[in-house]
Amino acid sequence: MYTLLKYLCEMLVVAVPAAVVFACFWPYRRRALRAMGLRTSPWREAGLILFILCLSGVLAVTLWPVYWIEDSPGLWGDILLLVERPSVWYNVNLVPFRMFRDYWEDLTRGDGFFTLLNFLGNLAVFAPLGFFPALLFRGARMGRSVLVGLGVSILVEVGQYVLVRSTDIDDVILNTLGALAGYGLYRLLRALAPGFTQRFQVQVEVPNGRERGTGGPAPGAGAGQL
Repeated sequence: MYTLLKYLCEMLVVAVPAAVVFACFWPYRRRALRAMGLRTSPWREAGLILFILCLSGVLAVTLWPVYWIEDSPGLWGDILLLVERPSVWYNVNLVPFRMFRDYWEDLTRGDGFFTLLNFLGNLAVFAPLGFFPALLFRGARMGRSVLVGLGVSILVEVGQYVLVRSTDIDDVILNTLGALAGYGLYRLLRALAPGFTQRFQVQVEVPNGRERGTGGPAPGAGAGQL
């Protein structure tokens, strides 16, 4: 529980300011949407802010230098590590599924609780990156959610290599699976409560002043929405 709260605090340090900055652009986004004949809703704005919180929180925890978030030799020691990298392959694993084999060995030895908790935690961290793009943007497709999860995961691993933190191909696989799980959660929610998920879509303004959901591309509107 302590570790979970620790990571949550580390995420919020960056996530909350990022969400505040995003919210400051709301008047501009509202005008841009109106120019395209669209209107947002409080539900969608709340969803967008939650998405920003999750995305910036993940980047904060994974890309901050180690001396900011963990016990380490200290600032100077970590700077020396950045400058004098022990080797090109230091803390790098490019062998797929090695981590999954380690998980399985832990489970067979009876150390299943913490192994399962770590596995599910990694999935849960990236699940919002598959869930929110499908929920908030038109033309929801599994491929879009997978690409978001894959792209962010690759960015994280490259950034961790630069910062001399652990870089693992299995993290890319696991994180992408997390995004895929998030998309699956969206499909389940849409099947159970289609009216609820529709609240998170932009609405097309029609001449008589009423609105309709944007289940498909809106006439005259761009493919991507703000």
